Amino acid sequence: MILSTVLFYAFIAVVGIQVGYYSSFLFSFSIKRAELHNSNQFPASVIICAKNEAENLKKNLPLIIDQEYPNFEIVLVNDGSSDNTLKIMKAFAEKHSHIKLVNVIPTEAFWGNKKYALTLGIKASTHNVLVFTDADCVPNSNQWLSQIVINFSKSKTIVLGYGAYAKKKLSFLNKLIRFETVMTALQYFSYAKMGMPYMGVGRNMAYRKELFFNNSGFNSHMTLKSGDDDLFINEVATPSNTALCFTKESFTISEPKTTFKDWILQKRRHISTAKFYKQKHKFLLALFYFTNLSFWILGTLLLITQIYWPWVAILIGIRFIIQWLCFGLTARKFEETDLIIFAPFLELFLISAQLSIFIANLISKPKHWK
Repeated sequence: MILSTVLFYAFIAVVGIQVGYYSSFLFSFSIKRAELHNSNQFPASVIICAKNEAENLKKNLPLIIDQEYPNFEIVLVNDGSSDNTLKIMKAFAEKHSHIKLVNVIPTEAFWGNKKYALTLGIKASTHNVLVFTDADCVPNSNQWLSQIVINFSKSKTIVLGYGAYAKKKLSFLNKLIRFETVMTALQYFSYAKMGMPYMGVGRNMAYRKELFFNNSGFNSHMTLKSGDDDLFINEVATPSNTALCFTKESFTISEPKTTFKDWILQKRRHISTAKFYKQKHKFLLALFYFTNLSFWILGTLLLITQIYWPWVAILIGIRFIIQWLCFGLTARKFEETDLIIFAPFLELFLISAQLSIFIANLISKPKHWK
């Protein structure tokens, strides 16, 4: 009886923390509308680092070239590709004078390190405003670049955008990937709104060139294969220098992984950088995940044993209602409304997958960015 009482009070604490988190997310980001702060049109350099992306470049690069923006260049970085990536880049560069090409020759010291290739691309760029995306990303409109750059100001030197994944019909994996993407964006946008920016995604983000070099670039984590986006932002972002851009015209859309194996490998690389975040970010993110996991374990256990089950059912209902409200409003912002009804089930699968990824990363580390 004592154990059951302890478990029940532990469950109350877990639900309280979860409700606190989702309430914070709700009022800091979910109910906020996107804003355009000014009409500045700074000259910009769009940097695309590609490794074996010939087909994606042929398909997607014209959409970058056709952006309605008065003054921008495109810096294409070929990171030691073994396919026709370099050939495709040269063909585009010959036709468009505002395309600059950087061909990275792999070295023993930096083999398989995207940060080295990106650094060379940044050094080759002409403009102070750097906008990053990937070869497999499609801008959601020809206003993408304009919508991102307009958020820069004298004080705002970082702009965090939203990188969505394309929808695939009748695919549970696709729904899981998009759910995880929305949840991640909900967190990093919310934390930034609350004055604690901690990450961005390289598919859609921007910062000033001077910020990069004043921080010695990726020097503090150059030996890590991942983290060119989140670790750099975690290091340099402050409450005053970070702007958010989540208008639908500013989204980028990427092709998602199509097999669980490929997705797990991708997430292993992403999750491996989290332990290098600042301590306060690690604590808050870990607490959110731990209480998520505990909510499902304790809630299921208490319902099965029927211990204080009416109160347990009420607590579960309260937590699901505020989660649905918070996730639902965010999903509408990101045009992912088809996920709302499945949110609890997708959350359960995502938590399980993240636990298995964490265990796998303890056993062995992912080695290459691609």
